[in-house]
Amino acid sequence: MTLIDRLNALGADRLRGLRRGVEKESLRARDTGGLARTPHPSGLGAPLTHPHVTTDYSESQLELITGVHATPEGAVAELERIHRHVYEVLETEPGRDGNEILWVGSMPCGLPPDENIPIGSYGSSHIARAKSVYRMGLGHRYGRRMQTISGIHYNWSLPGLGNDEHFALIRNFRRQSFLLLWLFGASPAVCECFVAGRPHGLQALEPGTFHRPHATSLRMGRLGYQSEAQASLAVSYNGLEGYAHSLHGALTQPYPPYEAIGIKNLGGEYNQLATTLLQIENEFYGTIRPKRVIRPGERPLHALRERGVEYVEVRCMDLDPFEPVGISVGTMRFLDVFLLHCLLADSPPDTPDEIAALGRNQERTAGFGREPGLRLERGGREVVLVEWAAEILEQCAPIARALDALHGGQAHAQQLAAAQAALERPDTLPSARALAAMQAGFGGSHARFVQAQSLATRAHFRAQPLPAEEREHFAAEARASVERRIAIERADTGDFESWRKAYLAPERLLA
Repeated sequence: MTLIDRLNALGADRLRGLRRGVEKESLRARDTGGLARTPHPSGLGAPLTHPHVTTDYSESQLELITGVHATPEGAVAELERIHRHVYEVLETEPGRDGNEILWVGSMPCGLPPDENIPIGSYGSSHIARAKSVYRMGLGHRYGRRMQTISGIHYNWSLPGLGNDEHFALIRNFRRQSFLLLWLFGASPAVCECFVAGRPHGLQALEPGTFHRPHATSLRMGRLGYQSEAQASLAVSYNGLEGYAHSLHGALTQPYPPYEAIGIKNLGGEYNQLATTLLQIENEFYGTIRPKRVIRPGERPLHALRERGVEYVEVRCMDLDPFEPVGISVGTMRFLDVFLLHCLLADSPPDTPDEIAALGRNQERTAGFGREPGLRLERGGREVVLVEWAAEILEQCAPIARALDALHGGQAHAQQLAAAQAALERPDTLPSARALAAMQAGFGGSHARFVQAQSLATRAHFRAQPLPAEEREHFAAEARASVERRIAIERADTGDFESWRKAYLAPERLLA
């Protein structure tokens, strides 16, 4: 069957069932540009149990989560409401001075020394302590600076897909995700504080800022959210069984460098949850993950093995500093078209050689993507990035037309046309625009550029206060989250060490 045959076979009803949701990370920063080291605002509820406002790695790193939406417009509208709520709390909560902003760049604001970056705190329950200990382990393994990088996760589902179809989609996504880095990467520069004390190979843009002139997404390159230890994991995506087997080993077999760190320090405090290559499933990095909603206390790998893949989580999207919520409706429309293309195109099995080549392609695109004539590896030979991108975009055209026919208008086709036009004008890409703005208005400073965009974004949300009924809805949601956290704490039995061992038991990973 051709791609168009497969598209037609999906049918209008299944396409109408396409759903998406967003998880958006942002550092809380002082409006002067440094990390805000204040506790998570009490007015935002309990991060352990709140459905829409939590923290990621750091106590200073908010994660804002939408529900599941039938349209991109619905997802962006909910993100807008959550942002307004957050800013109202930051401005009005007693004990705060109203001088905090959400940092709109993926690469962090001014950071203190590593040990002074606060990790997330979730309460006194066993699961809450485990979340903090896990983060302590990430700090020991990779450094806390790396964990302060922020991005957008795009959760996407289509009804009726089985495990094999999900993994076919994932294989193609991994092959073609260079296009997303190229089109939407927005982190071509970093603050000096992020690379201090380690080799980086970047060029100085001005004192305090380093960059690569043709970079698209340093966040997704070797200096970003990467792990040399995990490079030994040649995880195959040829099916659920092989994928689960790969992760099972990483979650159960001791890894000598992490054994050297130990579970506890000499003072009896926890260093990490486990001495395995991965403490838990979430530690595995990747541009996309197969996901399934888990039950309380359930291991994610067990959920996948028992009930199969439910949706995919796209993890390679930078925060767009030019968009108030970090992502636009148009970008979501493009992602819908792109993910359908990944699903419908032929998807041969991956191989260890291809997996290694994809890693090299990601690094080249992240660090040098806009370099004229840049070549990537494809099928054992090199191809020009923009020529491969043009081929993918051309194959996406019937998918865009089908979605437009279903929903009316030409919005998907227009978004695709904008991507095709960018192939001829890479200076219009977010990464190029960010660098140009730094140089034109901020003396080449990454920090001053993102600070200015963050202040403008705060003004945007402050100018649109929530209606009284929505304000009360968020307040009630925050109160309910605290009640749920307290109930979890009261229900705990036994000691944390026994709970930790039971939770990490290998048998809990099996279906």
